[in-house]
Amino acid sequence: MDEKKLKFNSKTIHGGQQPDQAYGAVMPPIYQTSTYAQSTPGGHKGYEYSRSANPTRTALEQSLASIESGTYGLAFASGLAAIDAVVKLLKPGDEVISTNDLYGGSYRLFKKVFEKFGIAFHFIGMQNAEEIAEQINQNTRLIWVETPTNPMMNIIDIKAVSELAKKHGILLAVDNTFATPYLQRPLEMGADIVMHSATKYLGGHSDVVVGALVVNDKALAEQLYFIQNATGAVCGPMDSFLVLRGIKTLHVRMQRHCENGRAVAQYLANHPKIEKVYWPGFAEHPNHQIAKDQMADFGGMISFVPKGSDFKAAIKIVERLQLFTLAESLGGVESLAGHPASMTHASIPKEEREKSGVVDSLIRLSVGIEDADDLIADLDQAIG
Repeated sequence: MDEKKLKFNSKTIHGGQQPDQAYGAVMPPIYQTSTYAQSTPGGHKGYEYSRSANPTRTALEQSLASIESGTYGLAFASGLAAIDAVVKLLKPGDEVISTNDLYGGSYRLFKKVFEKFGIAFHFIGMQNAEEIAEQINQNTRLIWVETPTNPMMNIIDIKAVSELAKKHGILLAVDNTFATPYLQRPLEMGADIVMHSATKYLGGHSDVVVGALVVNDKALAEQLYFIQNATGAVCGPMDSFLVLRGIKTLHVRMQRHCENGRAVAQYLANHPKIEKVYWPGFAEHPNHQIAKDQMADFGGMISFVPKGSDFKAAIKIVERLQLFTLAESLGGVESLAGHPASMTHASIPKEEREKSGVVDSLIRLSVGIEDADDLIADLDQAIG
């Protein structure tokens, strides 16, 4: 069967995959090896050293490309390693435009690591593509998008930004971690690069750290493969196996994440002690119609602010949670709660955080696949 004709749910299981050629293993074996025998110098069976390529990682990379409607997939040691590779496409004097509501680790990498090498970064609100256009100049080489954003759930119009980027000959990269390819596929909307922290929903079980890039352009892929091999921030075969296994259930997990996310968001929106709830499924959420157009559903990530709450009150709520685990990360089968100001976004200066709405009282939820009634009961007792 032509793989391109497969629907998404089938691609998660079969995309880019075939039984192992040695013994017909249905699941790709874990090739726990660093090197490969050669019959003569340079004479090998496609693999010579596992930093450059490993059969288990190849299977993952093919799966990543398939589910993102891409041609070339690359797997890295972490999401930040994948972002690092993208920025290494640039040179001193180049400029990057990114959203002002950005994962703290991405912000830290941009500002604390790459800025000192002469790459300039501009952080702006991206809900309106016209605001991005105002920032573009002759040195702009990359637009870095998150949508939904972390943690404010802002929605950015991928097609509109893609048209703008192509008009000016600028690369567009989209961090698709929150949405996953189950909900949206940025390459289909004109993006050049899709990035994932595969640690999150793709792996899905909070037991592995992996990053991913997917592209369609061969020349761009070759540049990124060179950087991947030259700098060596690759994931190991066991990590590759775990993410590949996670991808095979992505579609069924995401269905439940979305169902539970909707139930929890509606509960919080109706709670008398909650001031604001950030979830793109609400009709009043900024750019809700764009979310409706470019996403298949609205996901399981939610942020909220209790009424009259301050730092201490927010901390008290997250500490009282019992079924939700207070922890970094997101996208696992279990529900997690976080306090962005002191956890995921602590590396962003307070004044910069608050400009985008990341106030000290903001709480972020990664809604898992438990029973929704149990999750709501836990929130109810914690909020009081």
